[in-house]
Amino acid sequence: MSSDDASSDLGSRVRAWIDDDPDPTTAAELTALLAQAETPVQPAPGHRDDPVHQRARQEAELARAELEDRFSGLLEFGTAGLRGAMGGGPHRMNRAVVIRAAAGLGEYLLGELEGMAPPPRVVVGYDARHRSRDFALDSVAVLTAVGIEALLLPAALPTPVLAFCVRHLGADAGIMVTASHNPAADNGYKVYLGGRVTEDAARGSQIVPPVDAAIAAHIAHVRSVASVPRAESGWRVLGTDVVDQYVAATLSAAPPTPADVALASDLRIVLTPMHGVGERVATRVLAEAGFTHVTVVPEQAEPDPDFPTVAFPNPEEPGALDLALGLARDEGADLVLALDPDADRCAVGVLDRRARSFHGPETAAAEGWRGLHGDETGALLGWSVAEELSGRPGAVLASSIVSSRQLERIATDHGLGFTPTLTGFKWLSRVEGLVFGYEEALGYCVDPQHVHDKDGISAALRVARLAAALKGDGRTLLDLLDDLARRYGLYLSGQVAARFEDVAGIAAAVDRLRSAPPARLAGSPVVRIDDLAAGTDDDRGGLPPTEGLRLLTEDGTRVVVRPSGTEPKVKCYLEVIVPVAPDASDADVTSARTTARSRLDVLAREISSALGL
Repeated sequence: MSSDDASSDLGSRVRAWIDDDPDPTTAAELTALLAQAETPVQPAPGHRDDPVHQRARQEAELARAELEDRFSGLLEFGTAGLRGAMGGGPHRMNRAVVIRAAAGLGEYLLGELEGMAPPPRVVVGYDARHRSRDFALDSVAVLTAVGIEALLLPAALPTPVLAFCVRHLGADAGIMVTASHNPAADNGYKVYLGGRVTEDAARGSQIVPPVDAAIAAHIAHVRSVASVPRAESGWRVLGTDVVDQYVAATLSAAPPTPADVALASDLRIVLTPMHGVGERVATRVLAEAGFTHVTVVPEQAEPDPDFPTVAFPNPEEPGALDLALGLARDEGADLVLALDPDADRCAVGVLDRRARSFHGPETAAAEGWRGLHGDETGALLGWSVAEELSGRPGAVLASSIVSSRQLERIATDHGLGFTPTLTGFKWLSRVEGLVFGYEEALGYCVDPQHVHDKDGISAALRVARLAAALKGDGRTLLDLLDDLARRYGLYLSGQVAARFEDVAGIAAAVDRLRSAPPARLAGSPVVRIDDLAAGTDDDRGGLPPTEGLRLLTEDGTRVVVRPSGTEPKVKCYLEVIVPVAPDASDADVTSARTTARSRLDVLAREISSALGL
């Protein structure tokens, strides 16, 4: 096919999509792009190619490249549902794509429950991102039109509230319109299954294979948006009592005693919802648990889909906690709690005197305020749950294979089961007997009875209660981390990540490591290399295949390399272990931390070199 034929084919596909686009905004956007791409830019015969024509040609080429990307295929529906940049075209998040997705999900549910009464029930939630409410309304309109009972949450609310409602309301599925902590330009579409279409342990969890492929097949069969019926009414908007029920359930997981309330009233907390939807629900939960000294970062308190104070609205990202840590310093706070925009993740900030620095400007970080690593918070929460449930038959702690191995030590020490899973709460929440699960990317499930997903609000509550109890004894979360090091060894985690413009580079980097793995890492011989694409066969029954590699050394150092599931990145999860004596002094533990940090830095450099990053 000639370039002119290819251009003509692209133009035909763009025009056909525009004609079928239910949204005047994205239709106009595509129309303008197409006009720019098809603008003649050749100078008249006998005239030189002057700067005006050069600029016009460049703009036309950029418009064509943008259209080629937007029409490179339908935005892939997978185990994360949908997620991508907003805009017109099949490879973007927009009303046309969402309507097709809702139609495909509806057909899947009707097929799974064919002949059963009552009809499928689906609950739909949304956050405060651009177009989230529009996408939610399109979803309930599509579902209602085919006879499905559609329930819409009453406002922009946290993802954990939607996940709670799937189980609490006995829904057969749930849809949450959110891009979680992605950039402001993105939006997404998470799907949960419950009720009658999945087994008990998975009710209220996000979809996994082969369900994702089955729903994607139904989406692919949608001929056009115009062919999808949409009701103008008939769905039910839920009352605000669903929030009351979520709050009550969250508090019931560990009802506060009078002693708990007294301790809570003495803890000073700084909270940031990161411009998201978590502030009102989180502050209410904390207040009803007795935490009366909660200061919200004012610049980040209200939902704002543009996330103006952060480059990237992810509490893990450098700089994201700066405002909260600075306010904690000013307020003399004991604890920082940070939620991501849809409040399903929680970051924790503390004052660590060992992290003080006299280099650079005078900031909260210079005084020692820092965010805990997700594995540090996971160990604290896991230990807290294990202490409560020690020896309970059938109780299981779980973490993803890229998270710290310390949780397994904690579980074994308390006579509890432990299960490793693939990355993602769609796997963690399915663990039989789960009482606590986490992944290092700030996701924690501390109340699986009510929410079969990560929940930043219930995690924040449990962290606050633990910090309050420790403060009552004159201690801190860092003191408890030191105690865990004395008991289990000092586990220190880190990460190396590289973003790729061309996704082919991700596979090339992993293949480079697979074909030429290092013989030593951080001074210790590599004794085992697991190709996760072949699955694992450990003593717990193994894990399904997933792309990635795991390297273990003689001294326990571990590296897991895998492509990101939501971004064009390759991620390397690093962990070193330094033995610590049970009677080690504070100075000894500090020295062990310094040693571990030095080894982790060496490990990061070596694995980056091995991957060619």
